[in-house]
Amino acid sequence: MENDILFKNETYIFSYRTGGILLHDGKILLQKPQNDDYAIIGGHVTAMETTEQTLKREFEEEIRAKIEVDSLMAVGEIFFPWGKRPCHQICLYYKIHLCDPEAIPLSGIFHGYDELGNERINLDFCWVSLEELRKGVKVYPEELIPHILSNEDKVFHFVSRQI
Repeated sequence: MENDILFKNETYIFSYRTGGILLHDGKILLQKPQNDDYAIIGGHVTAMETTEQTLKREFEEEIRAKIEVDSLMAVGEIFFPWGKRPCHQICLYYKIHLCDPEAIPLSGIFHGYDELGNERINLDFCWVSLEELRKGVKVYPEELIPHILSNEDKVFHFVSRQI
């Protein structure tokens, strides 16, 4: 979206994002872009939008499901390569739940898409068991996974440096 809080210049990129942790029956719903690792579902915050509003919008756009936001789970400061430039991202992660549990498949893989800079990105949405996470399935950001598995109620802060 043109009003995303996403700043780019010749030297670096800054991104303000939010993500939703959707757990059901011992599984977590993740997105998987083609030829990439699993990631937490979410998106860039739009100017004058709260992170909770962003999550609700992103889930409706990407998988056509309405969600409710339960509580803040984690705050991440993430540094990673975005193309040839470094990106500094701030991301707030929330525990969420579906308003209508029958709105999406509750197992397996289903398809959706996202748009970034007027480019369509096809995504697979996958229910991954928490046991698979414990065994080391690669999910971005990796630093968040132990906190998800611990099921602690306190807000977790982490720094992820991939550059």
